[in-house]
Amino acid sequence: MNDSTWGGTPPADPPAGAHPDLPPGHDPYGSYGAWPEQVPDASTGQDAAHYDAVRSGGYGDGATRAQQHFPAGVGVQTQDDHTQPAPIAGYHPGDDPARSGFSFGEESFDEHSFGEESAAVDAARLEAGREGSVVTEEPPAKPVGKAGRNLPQAIGVGAGLGAVIVASLLTLPVLFVGVVLLAVLVGLWELAGAFGKAEAVTDAAGRTAQGATVGRGIRIPLVPLAVGSVAMLVAGYARGAEGLAIATALTAIAVMIWRMTEGPEDFLRDMTAGVFTVFYLPFLAGFAVLMLADHDGAHRVLTFIILVVCADTGAYAAGVISGGRHKMAPTISPGKSWEGFAGGVFLAAVAGAVCVLTMLDGAWWQGAVVGVAAAAVSALGDLAESMIKRDLKVKDMGNLLPGHGGVMDRLDSLLAAAPVVWLLLAVFV
Repeated sequence: MNDSTWGGTPPADPPAGAHPDLPPGHDPYGSYGAWPEQVPDASTGQDAAHYDAVRSGGYGDGATRAQQHFPAGVGVQTQDDHTQPAPIAGYHPGDDPARSGFSFGEESFDEHSFGEESAAVDAARLEAGREGSVVTEEPPAKPVGKAGRNLPQAIGVGAGLGAVIVASLLTLPVLFVGVVLLAVLVGLWELAGAFGKAEAVTDAAGRTAQGATVGRGIRIPLVPLAVGSVAMLVAGYARGAEGLAIATALTAIAVMIWRMTEGPEDFLRDMTAGVFTVFYLPFLAGFAVLMLADHDGAHRVLTFIILVVCADTGAYAAGVISGGRHKMAPTISPGKSWEGFAGGVFLAAVAGAVCVLTMLDGAWWQGAVVGVAAAAVSALGDLAESMIKRDLKVKDMGNLLPGHGGVMDRLDSLLAAAPVVWLLLAVFV
């Protein structure tokens, strides 16, 4: 048995182009002459013509050891742990950077540089390379509606959530407090994840390079936020607006104190985000609990939810039918249009007139006013969350709800509309 890693007896002297740091015969990139036992002669029975074809015609002059010991189309694992593509008949990586998967000029590495691909993509690339064709990296996107989401899936999930809410309100209204609390806790978890991704170092396509430095992101203290959210919602239901206000102030203080224990670095940034979260999520959600605390609380909450749902549905339908030619805020949310906004306001006004007239014993015009206000503010809430997501460079806050994204992607309109609807209903009825 010889001492060469690659088999056979290495030449006495390293060939031209060999790696300077490797012993003779161990460089996979250097060209070399024939090994003694490879020289065709009568004793070995090797065919000189076949040998010459392998040396010059098969792999070209100056073939490396790795190339001579692996069949075409098979990746070669070299000593520095990098897989190098071996030659493929009729396929020359250097001639076409797009095919080879590498580019050493202005182009960057392909998907392999940013992480592992699925086995299916690897197999497809290998097969296509043998056939001389180009492989598409990403699978074709699933068809979605004009608004950019799977409409049947979104309707099914929305109907399920609505059934849970209505069931809690019509059976034991206090269960609705638990539903709101669960939504708030999941929303806190999604916000914490989105804040944490804010400073990830990515390329132009949004991919994080393997081994790249990734920032810590914004850290919000989940423990005081979660405990404070429970206290805020319970206090709002039991003690009204005063209880909600006091619990909110105490939660904000707890968030600041908790963050102090983690050191001064980025304290202002993290503390500001934590206090913002207190007011943005559990505080605004507390107004739905305040509506529930009234003597006809279940009907008030149902009216509130119906108005926001009608505003969203009307905006979607009007936007799709009209084509949404006049964009409302193209730099924030390109899918929203003034036509959609008008459709949402109209449907919410009609729903408000019906709900207030039939469920809350108010005047129809009062309900229409509440509906218009709810539609306008819910649209602003949706835009505000779109602005947050653009700032954090995330598409959705989560993926828990198929067809919708995350819980926060459904709460944005409800959170903004809750205090406005609570106040108007308190004034009118």
